[in-house]
Amino acid sequence: MTTSTADPVTIKLDQIFGATDTDNDGYVDWNDYQRLVDRYLNAYKIDKNDRRAHALLAVYQMQWMELLRHVDGVNRLSKEQYHQASRAASVDTSRFNMVEGVPHAIFDIMDVDGDNSISKGEFEQYLDVWNITDPSAMDTFAQLDTDGDGAISRQEFIRAVREFFYSLDLEAPGSLFFGRLSR
Repeated sequence: MTTSTADPVTIKLDQIFGATDTDNDGYVDWNDYQRLVDRYLNAYKIDKNDRRAHALLAVYQMQWMELLRHVDGVNRLSKEQYHQASRAASVDTSRFNMVEGVPHAIFDIMDVDGDNSISKGEFEQYLDVWNITDPSAMDTFAQLDTDGDGAISRQEFIRAVREFFYSLDLEAPGSLFFGRLSR
């Protein structure tokens, strides 16, 4: 009997699928993304009319449309469809590069004080947005802060998101956004 182990990207996509399925119905749909936007705005106390709120909503709408485009336009995605669409949309940059666009908008939300870096407190709010309760999740902050200056710069954050979608190393800093992973 052979056992197959999921590849690292699938493991990470499973994790983000679970976190994005905000109503826990086993599917991701636009309402799940809208709830995520609302959770960001509430956690960071950002008015829905703020330019950062508009940018976050716009990139999530664009990401959603790209996901749908890669699975023939269904209006909700099962875990398997989400995997397929996310893999395709993360490499197909012909219309929208979700691995670059979404994290910039999220960074702008997280950087509450506008100093172009994310502090530990700002990162803790991110964990709340995604309902990440893994006790080791705050350890991720130190891993994402690759230059050790006590903050996550925009460059460090974007690099980490790229790692999340592209790295096969489950211990890479970007792979740890939602806590430790296991095969």
